[in-house]
Amino acid sequence: MPDNKIIIENIPISSPDKIIFKNPSITKLDIVKYYQKVAFRMLPYLENRLLSVIRMPDGYGGEKFFKKHLENKNKGIGKKIIKSKEHKEDYYYIKSKEGLISEVQMNSYEFHIWGSTIKQLETPNLMVFDLDPDEKLDIEKLRNGVKDLKKILDELKLKSYLKTSGGKGYHIVVPIKTKMTWTKFRKTARDIAILMETKWPDKYTSNIRLKSRKDKIFIDWVRNTRSSTSVAPYSIRLRDKCTVSMPMKWSELDKVNPDEVTIDLALKRLKRKDPWIDFFD
Repeated sequence: MPDNKIIIENIPISSPDKIIFKNPSITKLDIVKYYQKVAFRMLPYLENRLLSVIRMPDGYGGEKFFKKHLENKNKGIGKKIIKSKEHKEDYYYIKSKEGLISEVQMNSYEFHIWGSTIKQLETPNLMVFDLDPDEKLDIEKLRNGVKDLKKILDELKLKSYLKTSGGKGYHIVVPIKTKMTWTKFRKTARDIAILMETKWPDKYTSNIRLKSRKDKIFIDWVRNTRSSTSVAPYSIRLRDKCTVSMPMKWSELDKVNPDEVTIDLALKRLKRKDPWIDFFD
């Protein structure tokens, strides 16, 4: 079948049979269809937030590169001009399922989002902590770290949500309704990480330097900075197994590994009740 005969969400899909991942074998069309099916759950977190995407046009093992400036002219893509003292830049965001599929058609397979929406760019509302363990630490120590951080967030009356990173750690996401500047937002996240480090100095570090992470878990708070991004819920990760950063229930922490959820498993999990159903409440 000619490439131009495959149309998904009004987007002609070129090279649909191109192998993007070899083990297991996953084609570009497989990835397009994944995002089409997962869009109803993913878009509330993705749409109307400035993006950084990772493109991989030649498949796994080929060149990968970040893209954050406007190139896609599909109607489902919006543009935002960010001005600084030196210059201005075109950033972009997704407005609809069609916009999402148009980006995937352009070989954007991994999506990272700002912590604020385009309507309130200077008022962040998504705080993200990435628990990044030293490679030698076992999974139980990592899971205990997640539980320790949740306890602190609970004590601070901050409701938190859990997802796999698709890599070696877990992400804890906190929706924020209190309006604050990026400076205060960043400081709040840093203070929480420092509290972890102070309370359990032999287990955790808030220091980004690699040498500080030996036999510890780095509580990555740095992504809570203006223009920094974190991987979007339900996004594919461009790792060996084509894993997914998957929202999950807290009760699943001891059952699901950080890199366990593949796109096939993610699609099966969509049939379950949304574990983040009250996220925006």
